[in-house]
Amino acid sequence: MTTLHLEGLARKNEGRYELGPVLIQLGTAALSGAEIRDLAVPVLERLTTATAETSHIAIPCDDRSLIVAVQDSPHPLRASSRPGYLAELHCSSTGKIFLAYLHLDRAAEVLPADSLVRRTPKTLTTLAKIKRDAELTRARGYSLDDEEYHAGVRCLAVPVFGPEGTVVAALGITASVVRFTPARIPEMFEKVRAAATELSALLGHTGTAPI
Repeated sequence: MTTLHLEGLARKNEGRYELGPVLIQLGTAALSGAEIRDLAVPVLERLTTATAETSHIAIPCDDRSLIVAVQDSPHPLRASSRPGYLAELHCSSTGKIFLAYLHLDRAAEVLPADSLVRRTPKTLTTLAKIKRDAELTRARGYSLDDEEYHAGVRCLAVPVFGPEGTVVAALGITASVVRFTPARIPEMFEKVRAAATELSALLGHTGTAPI
């Protein structure tokens, strides 16, 4: 319990332990993502059928990206995070979407220097490079995790918009770099964007995506 308390998963109140702020935050995010997850599952199924790669949907959870649903690739060799996983913003494709569309103006606050873990030799770990990457994400409409979270794995994600035109989720695919080569990025982007546009419409978004 002491360890849980130090990690923010539990807190002590008048001699008794109760849920800590981290678990409360996760629970709140999970509730807000329930509708998105339910609507996203059939969209993910169709995307995985179209690409033969693992697809996933995530929602913002403070300074992390919370994976809420995953549709596995039919390939026997695959890599993906499971529902409930919290990914860092600076090196995950879904996290990069939230950084670019929701947190760019306060990147230094959301990404303190000690949080920029180098997961692979390709991970961006300076705020200047991360902000340039976020600006590129907004300009082209998709984010790319180019072996920055796991070596040998490439991920692409696009924003999902809610009724008010704000980004409420990120939809993406994860694949081996052997299958998902740089030459396939335009093709994959079009398929992922079509799926995200469909999901945005299901969530009530009727306008064009803001730049």
